[in-house]
Amino acid sequence: MINKIKDLLQEVENMKAANAEEIEALRIKYLSKKGEISLLMNDFRNVAADQKREVGKFLNELKETTQNKINELKERFENVQTVDDDIDLTRTAYPIELGTRHPLSIVKKEICDIFGRLGFSIAEGPEIEDDWHVFSSLNFAEDHPARDMQDTFFIQHNPDVLLRTHTSSVQTRVMEKQEPPIRIICPGRVYRNEAISYRAHCFFHQVEALYVDKDVSFADLKQALLFFAKEMFSPDTKIRLRPSYFPFTEPSAEMDISCNICGGKGCPFCKGTGWVEILGCGMVDPNVLENCGIDSKVYSGYALGMGIERITNLKYQVKDLRMFSENDVRFLREFESAN
Repeated sequence: MINKIKDLLQEVENMKAANAEEIEALRIKYLSKKGEISLLMNDFRNVAADQKREVGKFLNELKETTQNKINELKERFENVQTVDDDIDLTRTAYPIELGTRHPLSIVKKEICDIFGRLGFSIAEGPEIEDDWHVFSSLNFAEDHPARDMQDTFFIQHNPDVLLRTHTSSVQTRVMEKQEPPIRIICPGRVYRNEAISYRAHCFFHQVEALYVDKDVSFADLKQALLFFAKEMFSPDTKIRLRPSYFPFTEPSAEMDISCNICGGKGCPFCKGTGWVEILGCGMVDPNVLENCGIDSKVYSGYALGMGIERITNLKYQVKDLRMFSENDVRFLREFESAN
């Protein structure tokens, strides 16, 4: 039996394999339950008592040597790098084509970053809302036109469930749950029942900001707006505020910036006025604060809101709003350098 073990030991030491399949075949031949070494182990019981120690020593050596040889072949095979014959190693490297972020995402991030430097944090809320958070809490009268079907998408003819028409609903949710000071920015998608054209869509994107604290004034609002305009467009940008009306702010204003195309001199884009409207703003109406559980005699605040598509149009002169939602790769590739 010792001679047989020595013969197998010689075979094992000379083992060779060209691939993983051959290595596995050798393992099965020698180390499996029905392999050569297992058969010798079964025969070991028939060895005379005075030879068991010597035979057992050779058997253990055989098993250990076989296992080490199999492991060596596996390691050697795994470290060999195979070269695909179809690969041209003389070909120069070429860059992998990368995608690009959507222009609306680029502008939204830029807006959020600017307000982030002013200490605003991002707040989000549901797109399917109720009447209280979208209208009633924001001081909309029961007969306000915005509640009509031509402006608002209602869910299953339920007048209390609707697709939000502005992200102001996020502001009311935050004011209900959080005590001042509150300093948030609310980006998101909104929906209005409008005919789709080059200048309007049934869904679009807004960013609204809210700041509520003690002694907040219109001067604070103006400084925040001026900072935003200069950071978003250019340091030479000027702003002007025109009186306006919104149910949830008093006083209210619309903000124009000096046309970033003609520099305020007048051109077709600004219709010769030198100014372009970009957002609405104002001091939060005391009724809104009270509706949300905030004492309007102690706290005041300002709010502002803008359409991301509007800012993107001003920044990149996109002529047709529908291009933002058509997923035309040719259009998206134009913004690769803006990433």
